[in-house]
Amino acid sequence: MSEKKVILHIDANNFYASVEACLNPDLKGKAIAVSGDPEKRHGIILAKSELAKKYGVTTGEVIWQAQRKCPNLILVPPHHNEYVKFSKRLFDVYTQYTDRVEPFSIDECWLDVTHSLKLFKSGEAIAEEIRRRAKEEIGVSVSIGVSFTKIFSKLGSDMKKPDATTVINEDNYKTLVWKLPVRDMMGIGGSTEETLKKLNVTTIGGLAHTNRDLLKSHIGILADKLIDAALGIEDEEIRYYYDNRIPESIGHSTTLPLDISTLGEVEAIFTALAEMVATRMRRHSLVGNSVSIWIKYNNMKSITRQSTLLIPTSTSSDIVNEAIKIFSANYDFSKDLPIRALGVAMSKLTNENESVYQMSIFDEKDVKSEKLEKTVDTLRAKYGYDIMKKASSMKYDNICRDLKDSDFVPFKK
Repeated sequence: MSEKKVILHIDANNFYASVEACLNPDLKGKAIAVSGDPEKRHGIILAKSELAKKYGVTTGEVIWQAQRKCPNLILVPPHHNEYVKFSKRLFDVYTQYTDRVEPFSIDECWLDVTHSLKLFKSGEAIAEEIRRRAKEEIGVSVSIGVSFTKIFSKLGSDMKKPDATTVINEDNYKTLVWKLPVRDMMGIGGSTEETLKKLNVTTIGGLAHTNRDLLKSHIGILADKLIDAALGIEDEEIRYYYDNRIPESIGHSTTLPLDISTLGEVEAIFTALAEMVATRMRRHSLVGNSVSIWIKYNNMKSITRQSTLLIPTSTSSDIVNEAIKIFSANYDFSKDLPIRALGVAMSKLTNENESVYQMSIFDEKDVKSEKLEKTVDTLRAKYGYDIMKKASSMKYDNICRDLKDSDFVPFKK
């Protein structure tokens, strides 16, 4: 019989607001919110303190709505580099208990402490020590779920906040977990929840007792995974913390069928190339800080130039905009030779779950742009690159027409 796992899910409470309070102790105990630019009409709340939460302030709502709920709300700008530093300090603590530490975001992760129990009495004892150290050594509180699966441990960390430990074991999971609504379980989105509701399945316990064949007929092979999760059956391993290999850069280039001599043509090519780069990055859950371009003249000589972004990104529009800025600062159509080839690359790559990227989307427009590009990824993966093109590429189709599916590696069918 295999050894029963002991999994912790750790969630730093109100992490960004907590870090701000550490940086400025005058903010401790006050209603604060980390936000985008309050002068922007669509600036949104990125994070809030526990007191602001009690006023009903929610992450993602526009600033004016939050201020209406909480007139004394203190707005502070995000300090992304500090969030990364504090996150690293937390993870440095976690890795002292096990090398199986799997990040879920900059402030959340799972730990497999099964083989650490020889040194500690129980998973709960490890959780309590980590909670104490997080407060004393770093200044932030964490909530921890202790269980035998990833999904149950995450449910546990959500049950008591802030600064608490919840144990879900084989003796109590039916009492603690099965009464929860199915939407609380990781892996169940709005569409799946609606499907389950039509089958009169509204709780995790109801899901556990759902007929597998019936559910498969509605949602396919996902049915087995969800039912197993509700029953506490899981064979997924927690990854080793130091096992994440990230490439130095991701880039694409193309040799053009004819020399180009206008900014519009350059933008069309950069758009196509940036879409390829961004798709590959999103496929591997990566974001990048550095944009570089490669220009090859018709005399076969070339140059490379780059710049650093303030906020990491995997959105093609961000990459294109920066590439055009770099190009405009380094190329003069009236003096330089015509262009024969172009390339775009992203470097300084990090996992999006471990970076400040998640909190870098300041307004609704950015959120929609990210969702749209992921939708386009799905369509192109299924039907090929030509299923959807941006207007800039279509306008200069005589330049872009040689960029077939075979050139767009991520879009190969």
